[in-house]
Amino acid sequence: MNPWKLKLSQIRALLTVAEAGNFSEAALRLEVTQSTVSHAIATLENELGVVVFHRGRHGAQLTPVGERMVQDARQIQTLLENIASAAVHERGVDGGTVRIATFRSIATHVLPEAIARLHQVYPAIQISILEVDELYQLKQALSQGQADVCVAEMLLGEGFETIHILDDEYIALMPPQYGLRDAQLAMEDLYKYPLISSSHDSCSVRIRDRLREFDKDLEVTYRIRHDSSMAGMVQQGLGIALMTELAAKPVPDGVGVCRLPFPLSRPVGATLLKDALHSPAVYAFLDALQGIGAFAPAQVG
Repeated sequence: MNPWKLKLSQIRALLTVAEAGNFSEAALRLEVTQSTVSHAIATLENELGVVVFHRGRHGAQLTPVGERMVQDARQIQTLLENIASAAVHERGVDGGTVRIATFRSIATHVLPEAIARLHQVYPAIQISILEVDELYQLKQALSQGQADVCVAEMLLGEGFETIHILDDEYIALMPPQYGLRDAQLAMEDLYKYPLISSSHDSCSVRIRDRLREFDKDLEVTYRIRHDSSMAGMVQQGLGIALMTELAAKPVPDGVGVCRLPFPLSRPVGATLLKDALHSPAVYAFLDALQGIGAFAPAQVG
């Protein structure tokens, strides 16, 4: 006999008749007709090839095999209740998990504050962070169900909805011997040292395209994967690193931080699938990220 042919309605009828002791009372408890209960039990017995209940004037009494089946059926009932409870827990703000795909710089300098705000109000919500390097990986994480929300450079497309959080400005890290800190660079300053940028397109395409607007021959010499390695090369006087402000932190000792000759920034925010069903925990996190609602700073005076 194929166990997958058993129906939950038959299991429920089995347990209710066993508890009630007769078919009519079981029907009242299940809010169905007595014939519906009788049919469910009869079908169950036919499919299993055994008698589950002895029927008589005194009601329905379990057979020995019926007794064993009821014990297993109660375990099934408990498992089903656990499944339902887990779903309720996940839907509520008193629990659940928020899965976030992000860049390292955002995970380091933006998310901790938002998570701290969230846990002050909803300490039971769990946070899972997936760090990636490229925009296409963020899109994959959302579309393949690996993440509920991306907190990074905002994704474009009809299938996404976005919430803007901040603009992460591009800056130049200058070698110690250059002698400038918190200064405005001119275009000619960018020709004095080799240029260093990220090997990840998500971080470097925007800056490379902007440089070519001014001079097609103004090229990046070093393409480095890790932000800290870029900053280390600048500290050793090997070049000028062009990167976002968040990615540059912490800036090594002696390294100058200068504004670029042109305004350039990347928009950072939260991106979700537009048509997805999001849990209350996700919306609570988004509020914490924006510092609104229950997470807004207290007004003084």
